[in-house]
Amino acid sequence: MTEKIDFKKELDAYRAKRDEIRIVDVPELQYLMVDGHGDPNTSPAFTEAVETLYPVAYALKFASKRTLGRDYVVMPLEGLWWADDMEAFTVARDKSRWDWTLMIMVPDWIDQDMFAAAVEQVAAKQRPARLDELRLETLSEGRCVQALHVGPYDDEAGLLHRMHHEFIPEHRLRMVGKHHEIYLSDARKVAPEKLRTILRQPVVSVDSGV
Repeated sequence: MTEKIDFKKELDAYRAKRDEIRIVDVPELQYLMVDGHGDPNTSPAFTEAVETLYPVAYALKFASKRTLGRDYVVMPLEGLWWADDMEAFTVARDKSRWDWTLMIMVPDWIDQDMFAAAVEQVAAKQRPARLDELRLETLSEGRCVQALHVGPYDDEAGLLHRMHHEFIPEHRLRMVGKHHEIYLSDARKVAPEKLRTILRQPVVSVDSGV
């Protein structure tokens, strides 16, 4: 029987404790990605992105098991978030001004040919609205600061403030890149107060001169 790999358990980058901020070195990882803009609660593009990512993610999982004998657990939904004025994200929570990239991590043995075949397979069944915008891309975040938030998404501000304005400067770091969230819970099935979300921020040392 093929061993099923769960990368959430294999990779330190997917481990976090509630409200405990720590520094983690994230390896280069590969993701299915779709970009968008606007309030995730009301934007059709957000729903369409989710409905595009999952069919291809599962098609790749089954293709990997069938053709390579390598099985794995489909990874959770993730998102990169930013705005022209980051205060709109971290303080004002003006979701209409947010930009985002929704993602699902896939193993490094998934190549562009497998991706293209999975997209073609999904298109032949019931073509998702954003399928032509889906891409397979590598993300290199490197050193990051992260912690686990438990509760509604709109209650993240306190932990983000601690992360951005206390922990990061106290450790002589500065923020780079985009705010990253990993949704360990399915919001359709889990009560808001029990949602588990890893909050991640790439950083560099203020002494590095980078």
